Amino acid sequence: MLYRDLAPSILRYFRAYSTENAEDLLGEVFLQVVRDLPGFSGSEGQFRAWVFTIARRRLVDEWRRQGRRREVLCRDDPRLTAGQPLASTGPDEIVHDVLRRLSEQRVWAVLARLTPSQRDVLFLRIIAELSIAETAQALGNTPGGVKALQVRGLEAIRRAFPEEAVSS
Repeated sequence: MLYRDLAPSILRYFRAYSTENAEDLLGEVFLQVVRDLPGFSGSEGQFRAWVFTIARRRLVDEWRRQGRRREVLCRDDPRLTAGQPLASTGPDEIVHDVLRRLSEQRVWAVLARLTPSQRDVLFLRIIAELSIAETAQALGNTPGGVKALQVRGLEAIRRAFPEEAVSS
């Protein structure tokens, strides 16, 4: 049950960082969760934050193993589209696929401009759906620090998309 509930969010979190070994890291996370579960005590929210703390540490370990910190891909990175065939051969499907890829590249380019801390907060808040308190716990930060990083990150995204900006 725990795996079914948390694995999709953790996998999205790893993939948001373009981690090639996302499934392997997911397995490592749950092996550690099972090993350390008897020592955990807390609420459901604290449990989710604890699991994402483990996930974040596995991600950092992966970056260290690779010898460099992996950053979000920018729009010019060939890995975004290299070797990816178009979705189908129909003209409407090709246009849709090209527009989708252009949109994705624009999003990755904007994310690449955020600080690593802002990306961490936004990925945990949006992709992993953690609360501010859970995000703070997972990152070893304060709730106020998480709020500030979230506001600055969202403001940077808003500035990058001025024509689509929505007033808050």
